Amino acid sequence: MTRALKVLQESWPIAGRFTIARGSRTQARVIVAEITDGVHTGRGECVPYARYGESMESVEAAIRSVSADIKNGLQRAELQKLLKPGAARNALDCALWDLEAKATGRRAWEIAGLPAPTPVTTAFTISLGTPEEMAAATKAAAQRPLLKIKLGADKDVDRLAAVRAAAPLARLIVDANEGWTAENLATHMHACAAAHVELVEQPLPSANDGALDGIARPIPICADESVHDRAGLAALRSRYDAINVKLDKTGGLTEAIALTEEAERLGFSIMIGCMVGTSLAMAPALLLAGRAQAVDLDGPLLLAQDRADALAYDGSTVYPPGRNLWG
Repeated sequence: MTRALKVLQESWPIAGRFTIARGSRTQARVIVAEITDGVHTGRGECVPYARYGESMESVEAAIRSVSADIKNGLQRAELQKLLKPGAARNALDCALWDLEAKATGRRAWEIAGLPAPTPVTTAFTISLGTPEEMAAATKAAAQRPLLKIKLGADKDVDRLAAVRAAAPLARLIVDANEGWTAENLATHMHACAAAHVELVEQPLPSANDGALDGIARPIPICADESVHDRAGLAALRSRYDAINVKLDKTGGLTEAIALTEEAERLGFSIMIGCMVGTSLAMAPALLLAGRAQAVDLDGPLLLAQDRADALAYDGSTVYPPGRNLWG
């Protein structure tokens, strides 16, 4: 049966503004790949990211570049060779998983040989702002058990103190988004320890993270921008304690599974993360969330609205996807 590919660009309003060290957004711009066999349609969502040299136009072009291969029955293993890790491959890979699940009547985790996903607790992100702004946002979310605090600018020590005062009982993760330097690293790590932070994500730029090599790490440090797929993973072991597995970096669920297995073999802790997108982007990542020590799949919670058949969130508890959404 001949397959056909459809590519959609979508924009989803963010509730308020999402700010990190690299800038602010009020819209989540995503691309959805739909692959149909004439009866069933599989979908995958990705979020192009300028930090990795991606744009909406370049990612859509990359997806469309394999349309003839899709028509001729492209399989996931072949896709890994045609496209590099990144957003375009993620949308297609997840669409192929979804299509197979719908066509066979099996769930995606069964096909992958993974245990059925169960409800997990996700972090909730507090955007970068002034200490006063972040304290107010934290106070509003203080009942959530796990907060992810965006840092990476001047006055981060003040931000941390303000956040901790606003949510004295919440567990905290910090994400500096490459915003610290080797010179201020010790100061910021000391402030994190004082605030009882449990994990620090990507404190230094990936090009300069050699400064982490072999240093004492009383708080675990997690690689994000420094790791995409299995290539070079072993070399990061002396710099990081954990890795953030994001499907938009790995290029889909196929490589995410392999990356998680290799990271576990090497002794890394696992964080499952996301870009800001809809439930369709979160659903495949939930298949690996049960293996993670930290889960950050709050993208839909940051949106003003989500798509139909969305994931169910009960506070910070997120439930596995239904068949109509994905997989």
